[in-house]
Amino acid sequence: MKAERTLASAPIETVAKVRVRDLVYSYGGKEVIHGITIDFAEREVTAIIGPSGCGKSTLIKSVNRIAEVASEVTVSGTVHVGDLDVYGSDVDLVELRRRVGMVFQKPNPFPKSIFDNVAFGPRLHGTTARGELADIVERSLRQAALWDEVRDRLQDSALELSGGQQQRLCIARALAVEPEVVLMDEPCSALDPIATAKIEELIHELKASYTIVIVTHNMQQAARVSDATAFLYMGRLVEFDRTSTVFTTPAKKETEDYITGRFG
Repeated sequence: MKAERTLASAPIETVAKVRVRDLVYSYGGKEVIHGITIDFAEREVTAIIGPSGCGKSTLIKSVNRIAEVASEVTVSGTVHVGDLDVYGSDVDLVELRRRVGMVFQKPNPFPKSIFDNVAFGPRLHGTTARGELADIVERSLRQAALWDEVRDRLQDSALELSGGQQQRLCIARALAVEPEVVLMDEPCSALDPIATAKIEELIHELKASYTIVIVTHNMQQAARVSDATAFLYMGRLVEFDRTSTVFTTPAKKETEDYITGRFG
C-alpha cells in the first residue's frame, strides 16, 4: 500500500504501516476525533502535534485500543496495522498489543526486577526457558541503549533506576515482544534535558526497525526526531506532511500560528 502526502510539497511516496480511515472516536458519548484519515509510514517517525485536548493521545491509542482498558468508547471508521483490521470482530487484543507497543508519558516500570520487567511480555506470550528469556532481555536492553548501565544489576528493582533509565526500560519492555509499531505518548515530558537527548537519539536508531509514532508538545523535538508531522486541532487533522515542510512552509494558517506560538 502506497501513501502520498501532498499538502504543501511534491508527493513523497511511503509504505503505510498503519492506515487510519475516517476515524470517529468517542468517550462516553463525547466525540473527540472527528473523521481523521492518516497513514503512518513503515520505518519512519511520525510526530503528532497540537494543543492540549486536541485528540493526539486518543489518535495513537486508537491504534492498539489501549483506551478501552479504562473507558467506554465507540468507534467508527477503520484502523489497519498491515493487513490486520484493528476493530475487526475477531481481533485478539493481546496479539494486537504485542504488534503495537506503547510507551507512556511517565515511566511506569513494574515493581519487579529489571530482568522481570523486560521478560514480562515474552513470558505472557509463552516464552519460559531461562536462557531464551535472558537473550531477549539482553537484546531488548541493548536496543534501548540501557544494557551497559544495568547489565550487572538485572535483579535489582526497576524502581531504583533514574527517571530516564526507567523510561528506556519501558522502551525495552515494549521491544521485548518484537512489535511492528511503537507508540510514544509524550515520552520525554517527565525527563531532564540529558535524558531527553538519550531518548531522542534512541528514537532515531529504532526507526531503522520499527514504525514509530510520537505525541509531543515540544516543537523542537518534533522537528528533530520525525520524518513526518501531523497537526491536530479540536479533534481534526489540519495538516500532515513531511516535517521539513510543516515547519518551514506550512500549508495552513492554523499550523503556522501554532508552531510559531501564536496559540496553544
